[in-house]
Amino acid sequence: MSERTQQKGPDQSPATKSGRRLAAQLAAKKAADARRKRNAWAGGLAGVAVMALLIGGFVWIDRNRSDDKPANQAGATPSASAPAPDAAAPPAPQLPEGADPALGTKPTVTPGTGDLKKLTVTPLIKGTGPAVQKGQNITTNYVGVFYKDGKEFDSSWKAGQPATFPIGVGQVIPGWDQGLVGVNVGSRVQLDIPGELAYGNDEANAGGRPTGPLRFVVDVLAAQ
Repeated sequence: MSERTQQKGPDQSPATKSGRRLAAQLAAKKAADARRKRNAWAGGLAGVAVMALLIGGFVWIDRNRSDDKPANQAGATPSASAPAPDAAAPPAPQLPEGADPALGTKPTVTPGTGDLKKLTVTPLIKGTGPAVQKGQNITTNYVGVFYKDGKEFDSSWKAGQPATFPIGVGQVIPGWDQGLVGVNVGSRVQLDIPGELAYGNDEANAGGRPTGPLRFVVDVLAAQ
């Protein structure tokens, strides 16, 4: 045997070449398996992402449909066909038991005629309650106008609540003190009051209050 043949290196042996080929094949198989696993994971994640987008889209569409419910469904603002009550309108007064329902509506007051010389009390609605006594606190709704032209200058209806005050003891004008004592609760009366029993006839000393003869329509709602 020649010296060249005797010096063949171990890397050149058939067994070593076969082992390297086998190792390379195993490595290639492992790499292919790893790629398949990565592709499978990526496909699964993509599917999950698509499902999430679809579910989110359905939820968004359903929410928008909910927001577009008609205004006349429960909990919605009343439609134009059913307008809300007028918030500016004053509440109806609390009427005494058995009182005429007309006391719940503001009366229309017209001017007087001729010269007013004395206090005149005219019943418009006759109440069935007890008669007002001197010194009691009475609760009333009223409208005050100038006797001559019917122009309104004061009204408890405008304030939205009745007025309560003592009667017959000098806390109100004499025309009220004299005209309302003895009136039955639940009544509506018209008081025609000459200037001297109201705020006087002298505008210079009236302090901005109405002067001359006045007409009041007064509803007596309570007395105690």
